[in-house]
Amino acid sequence: MKKLQIVLLAVLAATFMFAGCGSKAKEETTEQAVVETPAEETVEEPKEEVTEVKEEVLPEGKMRSALTNEIEDETVADSRPIAIMLPTDKAAQPQYGIGEAGILYECMEEGNMSRQMAIIEDWQNITQLGNVRSCRDYYVYWALEWDSILVHFGGPYYLADMVTRSDVNNITGCAVNSTSVSPGASAFYRTTDKEAPHNAYTSGAKLVEACKTLEYSLEHRDQYYEPNHFTFAKEEESNTLESASGALEATSIDLSPAFPYTQSSLEYNATEGTYYKSLYGSAQKDGATGEQLKFENVIVQYTYHETRDAKGYLAFGCTDDQYDGYFFTEGKAIHVTWKKTSDYGATKYYDDNGDEIVLNTGKTYIAIVESDDAVKINGESYYSNTVKTTSSK
Repeated sequence: MKKLQIVLLAVLAATFMFAGCGSKAKEETTEQAVVETPAEETVEEPKEEVTEVKEEVLPEGKMRSALTNEIEDETVADSRPIAIMLPTDKAAQPQYGIGEAGILYECMEEGNMSRQMAIIEDWQNITQLGNVRSCRDYYVYWALEWDSILVHFGGPYYLADMVTRSDVNNITGCAVNSTSVSPGASAFYRTTDKEAPHNAYTSGAKLVEACKTLEYSLEHRDQYYEPNHFTFAKEEESNTLESASGALEATSIDLSPAFPYTQSSLEYNATEGTYYKSLYGSAQKDGATGEQLKFENVIVQYTYHETRDAKGYLAFGCTDDQYDGYFFTEGKAIHVTWKKTSDYGATKYYDDNGDEIVLNTGKTYIAIVESDDAVKINGESYYSNTVKTTSSK
């Protein structure tokens, strides 16, 4: 009996040992299967690169100028500029305060002579401005797009329709016709340094006083002002026009075909990245500083023109979208078209791809050229591609 019990115990022990070995073997096999089976590959979707556009942070109380993109006091940026009429006559040179212009326009008048209009932002403390000459109605349309206060010394009878409008704020040394008035005439004075009519001057303080008397706002009028006028490149990433389609070498700009009497011209200074302006073959200077006028950007704007009367008074297209021109910066030039859709609307300039041009920070000279005249770029004559005979203005 004892022998039988011993045998049974031995069999039971062997059975348990066999079962334990089998369980362990199964676990090892399972582990091996898990290791040997390759995991499924996870394919990640490519992530879009998001370029973060950092908003420029300027020092407190500072803003970018709408005229030049330069950093200036908010009080200056919020103030209305003046649009002051200045002659190109040889006997009238030099002009005082002209070097302060953020934008300088030049356009033909009667008698084969051109005239200039300077758009000046920080004008209220300038001690001498001028000499000041008469205006023409087409200049007013360019003045309006900056919400400027127009400063002039009278003008032909047809100017009256523009300067007597309630929205046009002008200060003039004399009436434009027998039925109009001369608002702010006391802001002007005569000197003995030049002969009349080249000796009428004004100052920032006198113009401020005239504005107060006439109740002209010194700050921009929201209903008339369009602050997004030009598009500017970042100062650290200047627009060189190197990769622009059809870019021309443009270190010399000769406007004598368009302005034959004054022979206006500009030469590029590569060291400074600016165009220096000349009149009559000599440097055009600011009488207050003795410095030659210079510009980071130059625009030639071809436009419609006609002779108005027997006196030779001219008319130019100001509100239009049919004409072209050239944009110059950094010693290069590209062909452009331009568009101005309303009196106070900004004149916009577009490259041949239809994109708005990008100016460099600094001053801009704009030559308004008759559509059938030429401009010489590095000695070669270039004409308008879109000569027209009609215009809305």
